[in-house]
Amino acid sequence: MAKILVTGGCGYIGSHTVVDLIQNGYEVITIDNNSRSNPEVLKGVETITGKAVKNYKVDLCSYDDTYAVFQENTDIAGIIHFAAYKAVGESVEQPLMYYENNLNSLLNILKCVREFKVPHLVFSSSCTVYGNPDTIPVTEQTPGKPAESPYGATKQMGEQILVDFAKVVANTTIISLRYFNPVGAHPSNEIGELPIGRPQNLFPAITQTAIGKLPKMTVHGADYDTRDGSCLRDFIHVSDIAHAHTLAIQFAEHKKNASNYEIFNLGTGNGVTVLEAINAFERVSGEKLNYEIGPRRAGDVIAIYANNDHAVKSLGWDIQYGLNDMMSTAWAWEKKLHARDSVSQN
Repeated sequence: MAKILVTGGCGYIGSHTVVDLIQNGYEVITIDNNSRSNPEVLKGVETITGKAVKNYKVDLCSYDDTYAVFQENTDIAGIIHFAAYKAVGESVEQPLMYYENNLNSLLNILKCVREFKVPHLVFSSSCTVYGNPDTIPVTEQTPGKPAESPYGATKQMGEQILVDFAKVVANTTIISLRYFNPVGAHPSNEIGELPIGRPQNLFPAITQTAIGKLPKMTVHGADYDTRDGSCLRDFIHVSDIAHAHTLAIQFAEHKKNASNYEIFNLGTGNGVTVLEAINAFERVSGEKLNYEIGPRRAGDVIAIYANNDHAVKSLGWDIQYGLNDMMSTAWAWEKKLHARDSVSQN
C-alpha cells in the first residue's frame, strides 16, 4: 500500500482527495497547519472511509518542520501539494502574503522531494495561469496571458519552478493539474466546503445567502462580454476533481507519462455564467435567491472554460457529476451545517 502525503489535506479539495485515495487503496498522511481549514474534517473522512488519517500540524513555510515530517515518513511514495492561499480578491489586497506563503511552501516541498527522492509529485495548479485567454476553450498548450491576480501569478510562478526543477530530478514525475472551479460536496454529505469568514467563491456565497447566513449576495459585474454580462466559468464537482488526483498518481506509477513534467486541465468543458449558476440553484433548491448586481471585482477573469480531452484520454478521467449534482450536494451540505450550528447555539 503506497503512502501518499497530501498537503492541505484538511482543506476543501484536499479532504475529498484524501477520501478518494483511501478508497483506491492508498495510505494517506496529511500536512495542514489549519490556518485556513478545520481539522474536524478528518472525522468526516474517517466516517466515509473507516480510516483515521494522521495530520501533521506544520507550516510548510518552515523548512525544518517540513523536513521532520519526511524524516519520520521515509516511505512517502507520492505527494499531492494543495496547501496554498487561494482567494483571488484577498491576493489583490495582500500580494506579499500570497507570494511568501504559496512560493515558500512549494520550495520547501521540492527540497524534500529532492532530499528524500520522492518519485511522484502532483501540484495543485489553476486555470488562472491562462489569465484572460484570447480563445476558449483553453487547452494545455494555450499561451498564458498575464495573471489577473497575485494568486494566479503564484500558480504561474509555481509551474515555472516545477518546469525548471523537473529538468534536474529525472527520477521524479511531476504533474500539474489546472483546476477550473471546484464546487459541491461529497455525496455522503460528510465533508464539503468550509469557508472561513465571508465566502470568496460563488457556490458558498449562493448557499449561505439562501440559508439566511448572508442577507444577500453580490454578482460582481454584469457588463462583461458574455451572453448575459456576468463572468463565465467552468464549474466541476469536487469529487470529480479529487478522483483526477488519484488517477494522476496512478498515471505516474505506471510510467504512462511522456516526460517527467505533465500538465492536465480539469474542467467539464462547459462554460456557465454566474447568473446561469444562480438560476440553476433556484431551480434545483426551489429557493429564491436574494442577490444584486454590483461592480466588477479586481482580479476576475472574464470568461474561461476547459478543453479536457487530454485528461479524459490520458488519465481515463470520467466526469460523474453534472451542474444539478453540484448544486444539490452544495445545498445539502449547507443545510447540514445550518442544522449543526442551530443545535450548538441552543
